[in-house]
Amino acid sequence: MTELPADENRIAKEECRLLQELRATPGLLEQISQSSGSELALQSALRRQYPDDLVRMAVSLHQFRLKARGKFSRAEQMWFDRQGLEQSTAEVVSRYKAQRFKGTVWDLCSGIGSDSMSLAAHCDVIAVDIHAPNCLRTMWNAEVYGVADRVETQCRDVRELTSFSHLVHVDPDRRPGSSGRVSRIEDYVPGLDYLNAIMPRCPGGAIKVSPASNFGGKFPDAEIELISLHGECKEATVWFGELASDALFRATVLPAGESISGHPLEVLVPVSPLGQYLYDPDPSVVRAGLVDVLADRLGLSRLDRAEEYLTSDHLVTSPFLQPFEVLENLPNNEKELKAWLRKASVGPLEIKCRHIPIQADVLRRRLPLNGSEPRVIVFARLDGKARIVAARRISSEHQ
Repeated sequence: MTELPADENRIAKEECRLLQELRATPGLLEQISQSSGSELALQSALRRQYPDDLVRMAVSLHQFRLKARGKFSRAEQMWFDRQGLEQSTAEVVSRYKAQRFKGTVWDLCSGIGSDSMSLAAHCDVIAVDIHAPNCLRTMWNAEVYGVADRVETQCRDVRELTSFSHLVHVDPDRRPGSSGRVSRIEDYVPGLDYLNAIMPRCPGGAIKVSPASNFGGKFPDAEIELISLHGECKEATVWFGELASDALFRATVLPAGESISGHPLEVLVPVSPLGQYLYDPDPSVVRAGLVDVLADRLGLSRLDRAEEYLTSDHLVTSPFLQPFEVLENLPNNEKELKAWLRKASVGPLEIKCRHIPIQADVLRRRLPLNGSEPRVIVFARLDGKARIVAARRISSEHQ
């Protein structure tokens, strides 16, 4: 069995010891969560009662729990480390993905168990991770969600496993070294060769990769689903085997739970002049290459072949679009922009652009924003020419 290098193994054992000790000392975490004073004073007081290393771990865990509130409904009871929290799948996303699975599932590179917990709601899960502290966190987090009886952990290198009789979920390490996040799937651990090798040796499954990664063309015969949550593209899920649909690409928006699928080249919508409304497609649609597919189905046009922004003369509502009411079509000229902002009594200003390089913060400091009206300016190419579209954001309650 593959083991961690001696130094890493020693550090992992010490981390496990501290985790066990911290779990057996609930009063320490309770004191931290109830404190209202300065962190420095709190730590000084705690170090008179507990060992320094235990206090440091407890303070860090408390901070991670606070940060995780937007990701997990039971964050205040969960067990995290920095990398585990950063790479974890948000609860809403993991629950959505888990719906495709059934029976027994291998959760490879399980981390803190964010996907294991959702899978275990209706599956038996074998969670595998080479890092022993992660295996502890997975089991304890499974207890927090009441599914520990359906989760088994194995502390081992997933690369030892090459064939599976059950479905598989894989979340490769995207921060394998000290240099931070990597974007090439070839640099993940395990990397592209391993991922492609196990796909035909499983009944089916899913591989989680970054939406910014080079997934295009890397997984033949698989379905690539781009998933966004509250307008932010969170992951690309590679579905294969019996879990893949016939779609080549899919875009899904959460929490709405709406999906659109198709082939990026199946349709080409026309380029039209700017209409009464401008639309910013959800990033999952853009990253999936389905802008034209979406536009065709909703009766919208592009502003330019190189722009993802869409337009129409009538308001179209869709969970895949953020609509804006067009107020003015301005040349890409700062003097004319300033004149319009003064005339329109603009205060709060949102600046958007996709392909025209704009330093939004620098520009905002130069603009006269002394009014009260919230407005949006969009830097975009309209039929090949850079323009500024002044607009009003249409909120969901008005759609």
